[in-house]
Amino acid sequence: MNKKIETILIFIFLVIFTLITIYPVLNVIGISLRSENAFNTKSLLLFDKSSSFKTYVQLFTQTDFFLWLRNSFLVSISVTLIGVILASTSAYALSRFDFEGRKFGMIAILTTQMFPATMLLLPFFILLSKLSLINSFFGLMIIYSSTVLPFCIWQMKGFYDTIPKALEESARLDGCNHFQSFYKIILPLSSPALVITALFSFMSSWSEYVVAAIILQDPKLYTLPLGLKTFQSSLATEWGLYAAGAIIVSIPVIILFISLSKYLVSGLTLGGVKG
Repeated sequence: MNKKIETILIFIFLVIFTLITIYPVLNVIGISLRSENAFNTKSLLLFDKSSSFKTYVQLFTQTDFFLWLRNSFLVSISVTLIGVILASTSAYALSRFDFEGRKFGMIAILTTQMFPATMLLLPFFILLSKLSLINSFFGLMIIYSSTVLPFCIWQMKGFYDTIPKALEESARLDGCNHFQSFYKIILPLSSPALVITALFSFMSSWSEYVVAAIILQDPKLYTLPLGLKTFQSSLATEWGLYAAGAIIVSIPVIILFISLSKYLVSGLTLGGVKG
């Protein structure tokens, strides 16, 4: 009887916790569907008679939202490809080969995780200024890639360590060289870790604002976070457009998490078995 009561209490707690967690998201959806002054209302209702999709129509037709969306996809997908390619190959070298400077390189990679990207923004800005890469997507990609690579390499290296070397030795006995055994054996087995690397790289660049605000100064190059910031001014903020844009921005992330959820747990846990 006591166990049944305990189960009911846990269920009630989880329901309440879920409602508390979901309500702010539903509130943002409600603001995006209601009139412009909906943000200042004291009502707890999520939707009312004034709810409509006018804000979304205005977002798509009267702003540069699709330009910002294209720019964000261009930067995020490029950073994702760079992260997956460099992390998968670099981590493989650290996992399988013993060379001079290997331990120092691993310590250096781990040490870089102690410093946030904003702390490194000034030296990055000076470097990109000398290379004439300020106000360019390529300069932004360099910063994003350099900040996500240490974690991606470390995570991939830990996953490679869990794969028996005997599989590669068997492949080489069958005539495969190092690259073929890596491409045909190791990479397919490492799909969970590759998904984590891709997802982390994409997420780090998709919604980032601070670095993009410093590097990108041309409105035509604005990514989604910079574009949404234009709805805010010193006199007023267009909360309806802000909320609608935030909802649209979150959709690709939700789709990625749902579609790749089966890889997330195995990719993170197996990658942490060995250091």
